Amino acid sequence: MASLRLRSDIFPSRSVCQNHFLDMYLDTSLPTPNSIIKKDQIRFRRAPSDSGQWSANSFESYDPRIWSRLLLASVVALDNGVARLPVLGYNTWNAYQCNIDQDLMVTTAKLMKSLGLLVSSEIYFYQVMHKIETGSQDVGYRHVNIDDCWAELNRSASGDLVPDKIRFPNITSMTEQIHALGFDSGWFTCAGYPGSFQNELRDVTTFQSWGFDYLKYDNCAIPYDDIIREGIVGKYQRMADAMATLAKTSGKPPFIFSLCEWGWSQVWLWGKNLGHSWRVTGDIAPQWDSLAAIINFNSFITQGTDFSGHNDMDMLQLGNGGLTFDEAKSHFTAWALMKSPLLIGTNLSAITPDIVGILKNTEILAINQDPVVGQSISPFRWGLNPDWTSNSSFPAQYYSGPSQNGTVFMLLNTLDEPSTMFFNLTESPWIRAGRQYSVRDLWTHTDNGTAVRNFTAHDVPPHGVVALLLKDAGDEPSGIFPACAVWFQCTDKNGTHVGACPFILDSVCFVHSWLTALDFQAVDAPR
Repeated sequence: MASLRLRSDIFPSRSVCQNHFLDMYLDTSLPTPNSIIKKDQIRFRRAPSDSGQWSANSFESYDPRIWSRLLLASVVALDNGVARLPVLGYNTWNAYQCNIDQDLMVTTAKLMKSLGLLVSSEIYFYQVMHKIETGSQDVGYRHVNIDDCWAELNRSASGDLVPDKIRFPNITSMTEQIHALGFDSGWFTCAGYPGSFQNELRDVTTFQSWGFDYLKYDNCAIPYDDIIREGIVGKYQRMADAMATLAKTSGKPPFIFSLCEWGWSQVWLWGKNLGHSWRVTGDIAPQWDSLAAIINFNSFITQGTDFSGHNDMDMLQLGNGGLTFDEAKSHFTAWALMKSPLLIGTNLSAITPDIVGILKNTEILAINQDPVVGQSISPFRWGLNPDWTSNSSFPAQYYSGPSQNGTVFMLLNTLDEPSTMFFNLTESPWIRAGRQYSVRDLWTHTDNGTAVRNFTAHDVPPHGVVALLLKDAGDEPSGIFPACAVWFQCTDKNGTHVGACPFILDSVCFVHSWLTALDFQAVDAPR
């Protein structure tokens, strides 16, 4: 069985979970460098490596036909009344790792509220989408979640999990205070601490009694196959079954279930049967290389996301250093528009106004929390690389997707220098030929005229982003040459070329029609 070792510089190991392998289940011996592997579900090239390992940037190309079959497989989402939309909230790990206690959790909840990061997301984003003025600046991050290192290293004599007696002396009082502030509270288990394998129902019942309603379930210390004969799916099935049983017996809403298995076993294909979100890569780091690698990987599996089931691109690193302001905007935009859960992970007592401003971009958040359209944006053109090329340093640059209010576009400058970015509107499958579109910039919060056939964004900053919402504004003006938005698509019902130029391309005629199309009302993005 071949495996992919994630680059430690891009996906740093967490706690005692060292040297994890992203198991691609190829069921084949490792090939020689530069050879091609073709299996039913994946096609990629092994790049030469001195260490002989598979690294995150070993992927060079995917066959889109294979991926479309893989990703369009029918999977029924776990629609059990909770987490229909991506979770918004806070998680302690990126800011504090194991340096947490009860007072910190309550203080964090108070800071979330004082910074205006709390309100019912459903109510608020309805108000945003319908332009209802309320005077409130709160935005809907409702969960305050503990990550690792909250427990004693051993269970009690009766077999129950025990919170750390010094740092969490009264866990129930803590959750009551968090709830009194208007938040829900979440829980993590476990890396190096007592796990829940074969104690699933006991433990989730305990978590509920402590006041938690969200569980992030790790994948460390997996028993050998000759012990359980269940694999990773079986391990998560156990906990999902325990949660379903508890919901029935307690009469309370089911737990929100976050699968933290780092993308193993193609979780985007089966995770939505068991939980509400699933990690798709190793751990995030506050640096551009890490963000680019995660965006690249997720861009090939966006069809895994929809209502009640979301690819989890990991917790946010905004505010933790290592990112420029434009990189922070790109980080937040990509995570939000790809419909990942958005869990803030920085020290809120030291957060700067510019980072708060990013986290409170209600127009971006409204796309993430769209109650009508649940799917992610996806690449329609890779830009720097040929389409369907996987490059962990330079992911796809042009994305689009539907929303209840129009077509969403994300332009991502992956270069280390400013870039002018251009696309034909009909490259996106959500745009209709022969129509013009009003342009809304989701970062400048301005209406920028009407786009006909194409759009140009000038001087997009290094690692920067442009986020747009295009709405149908009626038929395009008559008399535009050529007759089609994409010239070579002008054919009659028999496939014969129609238009001023012959089907056998005359170079002068072709260039003239191409330039004419580009120059007509090209709407620029203000910078």
